[in-house]
Amino acid sequence: MSNLFLMPRYIFTGEGALDKAGDKIKSLGSKALIITDDVMVKLGSINNVTNLLEKNNVKFSVYHEVNGEPTDIMVDNGIKKYKEENCDFLIALGGGSPIDTMKAIGAMITNPGSINDYLGKVIEKETPPLVAIPTTAGTGSEATQFTIITDTKKNIKMLLKGPYLIPTVAVVDPIFTMTSPKSVTSATGLDALTHAIESYTSKLAQPMSEIFSISAVKKIFNNLHEAYNNGSNVEARTEMSIAALQAGIAFNNSSVTIVHGMSRPIGAIFHVPHGLSNAMLLTDCLKFALSGAPDKFCDLAKIVGIYKDGMSDMEAGQAFIDGVGKLCSDLHVQTLEEFGADRTKFFNSLDKMAGDALDSGSPQNTRREVKKEDIINIYKGLWK
Repeated sequence: MSNLFLMPRYIFTGEGALDKAGDKIKSLGSKALIITDDVMVKLGSINNVTNLLEKNNVKFSVYHEVNGEPTDIMVDNGIKKYKEENCDFLIALGGGSPIDTMKAIGAMITNPGSINDYLGKVIEKETPPLVAIPTTAGTGSEATQFTIITDTKKNIKMLLKGPYLIPTVAVVDPIFTMTSPKSVTSATGLDALTHAIESYTSKLAQPMSEIFSISAVKKIFNNLHEAYNNGSNVEARTEMSIAALQAGIAFNNSSVTIVHGMSRPIGAIFHVPHGLSNAMLLTDCLKFALSGAPDKFCDLAKIVGIYKDGMSDMEAGQAFIDGVGKLCSDLHVQTLEEFGADRTKFFNSLDKMAGDALDSGSPQNTRREVKKEDIINIYKGLWK
């Protein structure tokens, strides 16, 4: 069986990666629109990018209104700014939200219609050059052909895709993650772990993607505790940044499964950050998926050192899931109740959320048949 494998054209990793990427970024155009958020401006992180552009005689304009998960409104405003400023390429600095917004803006510069027209469709025309500089170790968006944008009128998260959405340049410099608070380190790190596990256990997994999945799972188990407890540890931050990149490359080529399918509706309706909603669902969804892929979960138990001689595949897989649960507990993952979600509204939304989850297509990649009632039961279990 043949497979297509996709990843960014240029990847710069490690301390000093941004400076190393300077010549390549300079070659992409004459004026960049930098997509970021207010936090990056307040922290001064954006100065690292603007100083590099000034050094290389590249003009720029800054759009820093991506405060929160990306919406169609943010995309439309970014398109307007890009055109008004006569930009010819894009740079995103931030977590998954600025990077996803950049991709959507780029898509709508060259493709007709509005971003809301592309739910379930493939972006078919090449975007302007895209540069992704992640400031969290989690989303992997710097390496993927996907972007998730909220349709504010329908109140759904749209998964949009196409090879042209893969950034031209990914700059994975751990220096940008050093200021991440514990809550962000936890949520984004567990998001990366979800990508790594789901990409390995997906029906669409392939030999190349599995290499990246396995490496990411191992790095995260070995380094996420330390990055969370000691954010100034450059080595742990570097390993987590590379793990997030690897997990992004993996699920870019194998897709995700039930966790992501169920996570998006929670985010859309209750505004739970994506990484946190994944973490809330992670162990319950993995327990459901285990019987469909016990050998794959056993592999993961061996990779992280949880497997013990004599264990059956199911026993080892359950031990791995227990290890994931302990990690979530150690990183203080909030429950829906602790986050402040309204219980009555949640139960009244079950049918819509389950339908939206199935419509996303992700649950169907699980190596076990997923029915609507299965999804509803898992959702109910979040209120134990």
